[in-house]
Amino acid sequence: MKTNFINARWMTLLSTLVIAVVFFGCENDSNDFKEASYSKNPDVFIDTFSAGLNYAAFSNTVLTAFQVDSDVTYNNSSASMRFDVPNENDPEGAYAGGAFFTTVGRDLSEYDALTFWAKSSVAATLDVVGFGIDLGENKYPASINGTRLSTTWKKYIIPIPDASKLKNQKGLFYFSEGPENGNGYTFWIDEVKFEKLGTISHGVASIMNGANVSETTFTGVNSQIDGVVSTFNLPTGVNQVVTMSPSYLQFSSSNPSVASVDATGSITSLSTGTAVITANFGDELATGSLTINCVGTFSHAPTPTRNAANVISIFSDTYTNVPVNYYNGYWQPWQTTVSNDFSVQGDNILNYTIFNFVGIEFSSPTINATAMTHVHLDAFIPGPIAPGRQLRVIVVDFGAGGVYGGGDDTRHSTTFTAPTLVSQNWISIDIPFSAMPGLLSRSHLAQLILEGGDGSVLYVDNIYFYN
Repeated sequence: MKTNFINARWMTLLSTLVIAVVFFGCENDSNDFKEASYSKNPDVFIDTFSAGLNYAAFSNTVLTAFQVDSDVTYNNSSASMRFDVPNENDPEGAYAGGAFFTTVGRDLSEYDALTFWAKSSVAATLDVVGFGIDLGENKYPASINGTRLSTTWKKYIIPIPDASKLKNQKGLFYFSEGPENGNGYTFWIDEVKFEKLGTISHGVASIMNGANVSETTFTGVNSQIDGVVSTFNLPTGVNQVVTMSPSYLQFSSSNPSVASVDATGSITSLSTGTAVITANFGDELATGSLTINCVGTFSHAPTPTRNAANVISIFSDTYTNVPVNYYNGYWQPWQTTVSNDFSVQGDNILNYTIFNFVGIEFSSPTINATAMTHVHLDAFIPGPIAPGRQLRVIVVDFGAGGVYGGGDDTRHSTTFTAPTLVSQNWISIDIPFSAMPGLLSRSHLAQLILEGGDGSVLYVDNIYFYN
């Protein structure tokens, strides 16, 4: 997110307050001090910015996507918030998105929802809208996804998962939206405020998207609870799903000596054994769990020793990596592979679970590997090797046009089986480009695809081209 701005006025005020505390601290009795109180102002944008409100665009967005609009408003108000979503491949930015926040927190503990009115120039689906992003700690974000917008004004409600947590909230509103079917459009939001509706049912929560998930880890590995949502029944009768921060929950471990969990849902594997991580949402047990199966000390991949001058690195802690679009594109509808990457003592590992195939893309920019002679990667299969198990490594060049689907893309697939494939050991794979007749050029390399999984687990490290 874009944070390269400084509120000089606030920094000056903060310095003054620090000096004041030091000055008066010598003359007041400690019993005179009281817990700081914060404004309970519920308004975010009512005709204009509420007191102390700031706006910052997220990175890679169109920086001018947000404007204050006096022409299109709800209920004949004087102004609304207008958001111009760019077309696909807009050189000024890939999407529209940003956060509205204050530098001094507000006490929102008396409210149960953030509400707003919205309309759109076309029927559209707003990707994400919520609150809790303050460009700082971002401790209590909550959002709704896939909000349907129409060409007429409609009121929307975002339930607050646990208002008692929001006694010093700085992140008051945020949004993120990309093109609809490749096309940009405009939408408006007005009358943004926190309310006490009193007609929202008590929410129920889930972790790991409500599933009971098992994960094999090693001593020192950090894992993270994800898939944290809550569901509330709105006054309209609709069940609204809210994606929320793990910090709204209280976590526990069935075996803290094996795996500990902190207030943010961050888990540390400590010793060999099994521990089940669960969570409470208030007094109620959240559905879903994460079982940690710690199998002991992690075996690291061999540390690369090749001269960095002769390497173009995609993923390695030994070298400086080139820009990578993603290490798991999750290409629907056939892909099952999900990522659960981890780090052990500073060694970052790509961890692909439910592995059938996965695409790694580095097309912005593509790579000119004409001076390289080989592709290398290290792979580790922690489970048993089923008969006939294969691992295919596919290298893709986007052709002279440098874009996918330009009509000149070429690729080559190399297949490995037993005895090359072994279980519980790192497999070092080196493939010479001279053995890739299907790859007509390597001046615009853009993808490396791994195939052949049987739904099990695959660790990958040290992906690079070398001479």
